[in-house]
Amino acid sequence: MADEVWHAGDIGDLRVTDTIKKIKPLRAVFGNIDNHEARLEFPLHNRFMCEGVDVWITHIGGYPDKYNIAIREEIKKNPPKLFICGHSHILKVQFDKKLNLLHMNPGAAGIHGFHQVRTMLRFEIDGDKIQNLEIIEIGKKG
Repeated sequence: MADEVWHAGDIGDLRVTDTIKKIKPLRAVFGNIDNHEARLEFPLHNRFMCEGVDVWITHIGGYPDKYNIAIREEIKKNPPKLFICGHSHILKVQFDKKLNLLHMNPGAAGIHGFHQVRTMLRFEIDGDKIQNLEIIEIGKKG
C-alpha cells in the first residue's frame, strides 16, 4: 500500500486521476498528451516537501547530464533531492552525482504508448531518506 500516489504526466483520461483520488491523495503533473482539462487541473511542475525530502515532479525532465533545456538551469541552481519525470515511458532510476539527487522515471502504467510492460515504482520516504524502492510490473500492455 501507499500513503499517496504521484503521477508524472500523460494522464490521458481524467477518470484515471478521479479514480485514484477516491482511493489515495494524489500529486500529479500534466504530460504532453494531456488535454486542456488536465492542464487546468494539474500543473506542469509540482515541487513540494515530503517529510525531509525536496521533491520535484515534471513530465519532460530528461536525465542526469541530459536534462531538458526548459528545466536545466533551475535544476542546476536549485536541485531537489528527488526528481521524478515521465515522458519516455522507460523505467529508469539513476543517481545524479553532480547534483546529488535521485532521478526516477516510473515507466508507464497505462495501455497506450510504445512500452511493452506496464510499470510503476513504490518507495518510502522516512525523514530525509528515500528507501525500500520497489519496481512493480503490472503486466503486459494490452
